[in-house]
This record gives sequence, C-alpha cells and structure tokens, in this order.
Amino acid sequence: MKPNPRHVVLNLLLAANDETLSAREAIGACGLLGIRENSVRVALLRLAAAGMIESTGRGSYQLGPNASGLAGEISNWRDAEKRVKEWKGGWIAVHTASLGRSDRSALRGRDRALQLLGMRELDRGLYVRPDNLAGGVVSVRERLHKLGLDNDAVVFVAHEFDDEREQRARKLWNGKALSKSYRDTRLKLESWLARADQLDPEAAARESFLLGDKAIHQLVFDPLLPEPLVDVKERRAFVEAVVRYDRAGHAIWQRLHFNFSNAVSAGAKATRPH
Repeated sequence: MKPNPRHVVLNLLLAANDETLSAREAIGACGLLGIRENSVRVALLRLAAAGMIESTGRGSYQLGPNASGLAGEISNWRDAEKRVKEWKGGWIAVHTASLGRSDRSALRGRDRALQLLGMRELDRGLYVRPDNLAGGVVSVRERLHKLGLDNDAVVFVAHEFDDEREQRARKLWNGKALSKSYRDTRLKLESWLARADQLDPEAAARESFLLGDKAIHQLVFDPLLPEPLVDVKERRAFVEAVVRYDRAGHAIWQRLHFNFSNAVSAGAKATRPH
C-alpha cells in the first residue's frame, strides 16, 4: 500500500531540520515510494491551504504555523527516555466534560493532543495518565494546549483514587501488548539493518522510509508508561534500535539525494547550448 503523499511530504520537512524542501525534491522522494508527481503537487497545495506548510519562494516550502506543535512532538522522539521521571503513584488528569463538541476542528485537535500525551478516558470526560513525565503537570498542560487542547480544559494532578478507579486506571493500557510491540519492532529493525548493505540503493531507501516511518510513529504515540505498567527496559532497547535505524536511513537517503543531484546537474549541463 502506497503511503499518503501529504504524510510523506511532512515527514520529509521534519527530517530537513528547519531547512526548506523543494517541490522537485518532494517529487523525487515520493517517486521512490510509488507516488505520482500529480499526487505530490496536490498534496503540497492542500498542506499549504491547511497551514501545515508555507512557501518560502518559487517551488520551495517549509513547515507552516499549524504544524509547529505536532512538529515539536515528532522531532523530539529521540529523547523519549529523557522525557520520563520516576512514578510516585499520582495521575495527570484532564477534564473535558464541559467542553463543546460541535466544532469538528477543535475536536480533532483535542483528540490528537490527548492521544499524543498518552491520555485515556477513565470516566466520561475524565482522561488520565501516570504522572511520570518530566516537567510534571505544568509541562504536560503546556504541551496539550500547544497540540490543540481547548484552553478551557482543566489539567491537574490526581491522587488517591478509590481502589476500583485505581485498578481501572492501571488497566487503561495493554502493557503486555506494548512491551511485546517494543520487542517485535526492535527485532524487525535489527534484522533489516543486518541486510541493508545487500539491497539496491533505491530499494534500501524505499524500505528504510516505510519501516522507519512505522517505528517512529509507534514511538511518537507511545504513552511512555512507567514500571510496572510496561517493561521499561524493552522500551529503552526499542528506542535505541530506532535511533540506529534512523541514522542508517538518513545516510542512505543522503547518498541517493547526492546521486540524484549529480544526475540533474549533468543533465542540465548536457542540454545547455554551446
């Protein structure tokens, strides 16, 4: 299944480290993934209309204002383990029951923010997660609002739930499935790295993007739970594997981009009048 061209363009800009992306570069990279040029151009137009990207000149783009919060969350995936602290049993809670539900755009932003911060609904309109994120509730509140949570939402720390709610809260996430997913994805990444040198450069670039994109998405949306809710050692090993894989993938794409650039330059020189 071909990846969504808008998703690919945003990923390319996130990987560009605040540099611009030309339409030609986007078309070339998407072409490796089987995405047609027209689909890329339509994606660029729609992303620009949504404020997710903006033009910096003719045929050149950078991330737009509406992508800033999400871009910040995604770009920090390598520091996942630095964003957690010891859990002492408290819960960060968000109360949304009094918020409106008629504005679909606000609802999407709200849901995305809660999901990215690993919040789960304990009771109607009450979302919780373990209070184990660095910076505590102040940092979480700022991140939630930046990601699209309504400013009127109440974000606070909760302690000493009754026994029934405490048990339900701890079961809001499938810790065994999460721990298994860390191990399974890590093994896939390590297996690919072991055979990457044997692949054709374009096939390596294509596979590295598709597999790496899934792994990073998994990490970005990981709730970063503490022990004993998940196996933290497995998560740390998973993060380390994604970092190694991402480094190898960047090297592959950089070499391929250099070759493409040389080919384009050579073609341009060959067509110049003497």
